[in-house]
Amino acid sequence: MKLPYREGTWFGVPLRQGGFAVGLVARATAKGRVILCYFFGPRRTAVPALSELERLKPSDAIWVARVGDLALIRGQWPIIGQTESWKRCEWPLPAFVRRDPLSGKAWRVFHSDTDPSLIDREEPETYESSLENDGVYGAGAVELVLTKLLTQETLQ
Repeated sequence: MKLPYREGTWFGVPLRQGGFAVGLVARATAKGRVILCYFFGPRRTAVPALSELERLKPSDAIWVARVGDLALIRGQWPIIGQTESWKRCEWPLPAFVRRDPLSGKAWRVFHSDTDPSLIDREEPETYESSLENDGVYGAGAVELVLTKLLTQETLQ
């Protein structure tokens, strides 16, 4: 099955209280399943045009996460378009943190740059780390997190 997205694809994410956030696929494999995405506000009333998004940079993202791709495959998250001048080196794959609450230990997790579902290595990390939690978010969880992050904003 041919996937409806690839690295550099922009898409809309419906928010739970109306409006949309925007996402960009920064890492993906030919088989899909787990992708690394950058997510952006502001909260919008409609899915924006591709021309409005191509000026965004990684530093503009409100959240970076590994997510499942089912909502893209099923068309629940509308595809906006493909960045013509996609340069994956400009969109880094960040490290994440994995915590064990029983031991109070934490690890910095580095995923494969070619397959975001695979772990390359782990290093000790402080439990209070500000890195994003390691894990794969489903569509519903992504929509809830983005709704929470953008709920205080007015629609544009």
